[in-house]
Amino acid sequence: MAITSSNQNAVAVAPAGQRFRKNAANVIKRPEIGSIGGALLVFILFFILAEPFRDPVSWSTILYQSATLGIPAVGVSLLMIGGQFDLSVGVGVTTSSLAAAMFAMQVTGDVWFGIGFALVLSLAIGGLNGFLLVKTGLHSFLVTLSTFLMLQGLNIAITKLVTGNVATGDISILPGFEVARTVFASDFNILGVSVNIVFFYWLLFVALATWVLLRTTIGNWIFAVGGDENSARAVGVPVDKMKIGLYMVVGFFVWFLGMHMLFSYTTVQSGEGVGNELLYIAEAVVGGCLLTGGYGSAVGSAIGAFIFGMTTQGIIYAGWNPQWFMFFVGLMLLLATVFNAWIRRQATQG
Repeated sequence: MAITSSNQNAVAVAPAGQRFRKNAANVIKRPEIGSIGGALLVFILFFILAEPFRDPVSWSTILYQSATLGIPAVGVSLLMIGGQFDLSVGVGVTTSSLAAAMFAMQVTGDVWFGIGFALVLSLAIGGLNGFLLVKTGLHSFLVTLSTFLMLQGLNIAITKLVTGNVATGDISILPGFEVARTVFASDFNILGVSVNIVFFYWLLFVALATWVLLRTTIGNWIFAVGGDENSARAVGVPVDKMKIGLYMVVGFFVWFLGMHMLFSYTTVQSGEGVGNELLYIAEAVVGGCLLTGGYGSAVGSAIGAFIFGMTTQGIIYAGWNPQWFMFFVGLMLLLATVFNAWIRRQATQG
């Protein structure tokens, strides 16, 4: 009886071990697993080196920084999973803010008309990017680089033409400002720490994007288009509509951050936003999105934004030269790209 019992235990242990190894392998293959390790390292580094980093009040700024970086990165990560780039995102945020401010001040006299006009414009710019990509067959890098340069020029030229200056006027004098500010840029006090509402919007957007990717047919189509466009088209996926739709989704996130910035600062400088598009793309890559498409997650982009948020403020709290931030951006991007490529090979080999 003892021998029989021992054999039964051995048989029971073996499947348990196999299940553990299989579950561990599945965890390692998750897109965001590398960024979680990176976030822990950055947290430990600045927790040791920067005393203000340990102060709970400092986390109000860190979370705010992460949220403003992370909202466009949600859209960028969906777009990258679908196999595309958008270099016009950073300037697009400024375009949306400028359009809302100038339309409200110069045309209607009410901020809500400006907000609506900016939403239509941002969706139209995203749709135009996707339409040009589909119709011309050019690489998304070239199409959106052109859009980036055009928007950069238009932002300055039209602002000077309309206002006679490089910035808009103070929008806080218009009807509807206080309500709009409550919606887009109000603050909450939680356990003595001030948290901006944009942080909660960020969490909501990440949750919605994750649900779409993992629980809906559209999510399957996004992965299919990014993985192999021809195969996706062969099984009936509307590839062209998906591409245009993904660019319009990016346009929505661009608009939302633009409204937050407008109602936080009440005026907009027309030269802002240049260079931010690289940060949004870097966050998505650090979060596990492959540059080749077909692989990644919205949660990973949020962790990537959190890493950059901690790094930005950690460098300041540690008293380092802010120029070190760009070194960290480049280093993390390189490490994430190498690690993600290794994960991809492991996943392909099964």
